[in-house]
Amino acid sequence: MLASQAALVRGEFRDVAALLRREIRVDPEFPVFARACRERDVPLQVVSSGVASIVRDRLHDFALDDLPIVANEVDPRPEGWVLHFRDSVSNGTDKAAIVRAARSDGRRTVFIGDGRSDYDAASEADVRFAKRGLPLEAYLAARALPFEVYATFADVNERCVALGIL
Repeated sequence: MLASQAALVRGEFRDVAALLRREIRVDPEFPVFARACRERDVPLQVVSSGVASIVRDRLHDFALDDLPIVANEVDPRPEGWVLHFRDSVSNGTDKAAIVRAARSDGRRTVFIGDGRSDYDAASEADVRFAKRGLPLEAYLAARALPFEVYATFADVNERCVALGIL
């Protein structure tokens, strides 16, 4: 489905990125959270089923260009954008494999998400955050998996401090 949606996009990357900058809201508390992680040497990476170059463009607006991004790539062609999946899973990014790899390296994993593409990865994490009112919250609750609910990254930051993560 993501590949067919990408194929509908027509336009130069810079034009589409400018449109998305105007239309897609980034939680204003995310940069605060990212800087708190950086100050405390807590590794943070953005793992997305979206497009790495679009995510990178949005992070640039907050001077977070150095954050590692794990996501799909896109080839913006005039006849329609071609999405290049990173992994062979339906959303293109195997988020659960990334969490498993971090855990196998002995790291405590924290997963912050909201949607269906986050189900498997959240299930694998040591600590889970699900955005209030969105599908991940219902998924975790239905499976009786412990998780924290958040409305903004200010909530995530506060709970991470309380849990000794930050």
